[in-house]
Amino acid sequence: MKKSIFIIILLMAVGCRHKSNKPVIQINLVDSNKNLKISGLDYAIMQDINRDTTANVWQNLIQVYRMPTDTDLKDFQPVQPGKYMVKDSAVVFTPDTPFTPHQTYFMRYYQYDKGSTAWDYIKNHQKPGKKQHQDLIFKQ
Repeated sequence: MKKSIFIIILLMAVGCRHKSNKPVIQINLVDSNKNLKISGLDYAIMQDINRDTTANVWQNLIQVYRMPTDTDLKDFQPVQPGKYMVKDSAVVFTPDTPFTPHQTYFMRYYQYDKGSTAWDYIKNHQKPGKKQHQDLIFKQ
């Protein structure tokens, strides 16, 4: 009995201690609000992804959408087409059609590094097979 209580306390302590020192993803409109600059990604990983010759590799990881009036429908929006380029330590997204003034957009970043352990499923009330993502909102 004492042994099982000790193991439970030990597991909880290890789980609570798990903190990520990974950089925070940030977005900024640049070049007279024509492009979206995405920073905070790991530089080595960005370079590896950039070498990948798969079509739309960046669009599978980082997606830009137009925010609908009814935000409950944001998961059903089409992806904003455009080009992704790695510049210095950031990814720059240039939309095929310019961002509309006063229109709200959001960038969805899938966090493939999260949700890979049993503790992530328990802590985040996550369903198996569903990847976590972070939505960052910006306005032109």
